[in-house]
Amino acid sequence: MMTLVIYDISDDDDRGKLANMLFDFGLQRIQYSGFKGELNAHDRHILAKEVGKYVTGEHDSIYVLPLCNNCVATCQIISAKGAVLVDESHVKIA
Repeated sequence: MMTLVIYDISDDDDRGKLANMLFDFGLQRIQYSGFKGELNAHDRHILAKEVGKYVTGEHDSIYVLPLCNNCVATCQIISAKGAVLVDESHVKIA
């Protein structure tokens, strides 16, 4: 399932380590603090457990958001470069 991860981490080292971990999970950076990619339920669960170690500041937060096919299909991205959340060949509407 398409998964969106967005975060606000105050510590530079933690933020860099988190980004590297998200890359290791096969996610792709779509914003400085936003990643997306296909994760199954098990991998999403493991990811959600692992990212907590990077939340050290009072205002730090990480959102791990699974997106259903309808959410992905109706997502609107406004960008000068025409960004897409997912390649249309991967979108399946039930």
